[in-house]
Amino acid sequence: MTEGTTSTTTDKPFGARFLTPLLLGSTLNPINSSMLATGLVGIGVDFHKGPGATSALVSVLYLCSAVAQPTMGKLATIFGPRRVFVSGIVILLVAGVVGAAAPAFWMLLVSRALIGIGTSAAYPTAMALVRRRADERGVGVPSRVLGNFSIAAQITSVVGLPLGGVLAGAFGWRALFLVNVPVALVTLAFTFAGVAKDGPLESGGHEGRRRTLRALDLPGIVAFAGAIVTLLLFLGDLGDPTWWLLAVAAVLGVLLVLRELRASSPLVDVRMLASNGPLVRTYLRQLFVGLGMYTCMYGVSQWMEEAAGLTASQVGLVLIPLSGVSIVVARVVSVRGVVRVPLVLTGVAVLAASALTLALDSGSSVWLMIAATCAIGLANGLGGFANQATLYANAAADQIAVASGLYRTAMYLGAIFSSSLIAVTFGDEATDAGLHELGWVLAGIGAALVVLTTTDRRIPRTTVR
Repeated sequence: MTEGTTSTTTDKPFGARFLTPLLLGSTLNPINSSMLATGLVGIGVDFHKGPGATSALVSVLYLCSAVAQPTMGKLATIFGPRRVFVSGIVILLVAGVVGAAAPAFWMLLVSRALIGIGTSAAYPTAMALVRRRADERGVGVPSRVLGNFSIAAQITSVVGLPLGGVLAGAFGWRALFLVNVPVALVTLAFTFAGVAKDGPLESGGHEGRRRTLRALDLPGIVAFAGAIVTLLLFLGDLGDPTWWLLAVAAVLGVLLVLRELRASSPLVDVRMLASNGPLVRTYLRQLFVGLGMYTCMYGVSQWMEEAAGLTASQVGLVLIPLSGVSIVVARVVSVRGVVRVPLVLTGVAVLAASALTLALDSGSSVWLMIAATCAIGLANGLGGFANQATLYANAAADQIAVASGLYRTAMYLGAIFSSSLIAVTFGDEATDAGLHELGWVLAGIGAALVVLTTTDRRIPRTTVR
């Protein structure tokens, strides 16, 4: 294991110079997750693909991210979080070039896979770097810092939609890939300038390599990847379920548990999770939040283009208020440090989004579309900080990187499930009837969130500020 070097003393342990690259890096995965939504129609036209095929561009990023997030957290505990953070940004840079120049659809899939892997390094390593600095300085992490990461990690997922609409409308869908190149270069520059280097790596030699391999838990990573990928592939095509995939996922899940119970340095600490109910329930809430948010964002945005007749740029403009609501709400709850009430209201907001979605049809006014998307923005802003605060409070310092990765994995389980729901309800074309089916799905998600939160007595009212 490596130890982080002591950072240069500053008056503010969490000043802008340190936090800016970490926050910027944490935006890259959620922005890329949502930004492509407004370019899917254009990509389908250029490569002669329908909604079912283009949705694979969404799914492949979620598949890679769901596996890579905790894996990158594990790598960070061994090789150092700054090294892993920088490596991920370099992968993103390469992915942006590949996607922007892609002459064939399969190269877009490769680019999206690389984007998922590269950007997955940012959030778990950023949380590890923040925790390391807090321990070095002997200070607690204030809720405002967690609030900043909530905005960077959650709210930027909705900022990506209007940004994607503007880029796709002005420059075409290839700009949605190329934009990663300058962003990656800026992030690297800020990282080199503001984040202290990791400590030296463990000395080599045969015994040193053996210790590193044991710490990596490669069998655990392989079993985890297999279980998650097969589960997500099953969830990704519920219109015609491939039941053997579910059986394989279950078998691999059992093998993963058996392996991790014996491992000296497990990727997934099964014993810790079994004894940490609040952390497991945080993951479950995050899964439902992701399912609700992405079902609404991707479903409604696709419906606005295909059924309501809006252009990609107009969809982006309609979604700007959604982003504004999310940012303002996340800032308010993080400054106040409240946790329980925002989590309850998250479910209520999803129920409101459901009701408004059911009221929409192709002849509805733009204002009703804005209201429906703002409701899901409210849910995103409320739940983002509160769930992240409960994660930070319930994860040990030496487990924060992997725990943060699993937190994102839970989000992507919901996201990939949402793409399947959209494909099932819309089929080859987004219609009013399909949108209304999604509205009923949102109602179920909102009800589940309300029940899950109101019955959990371990959720704190506030967090340490």
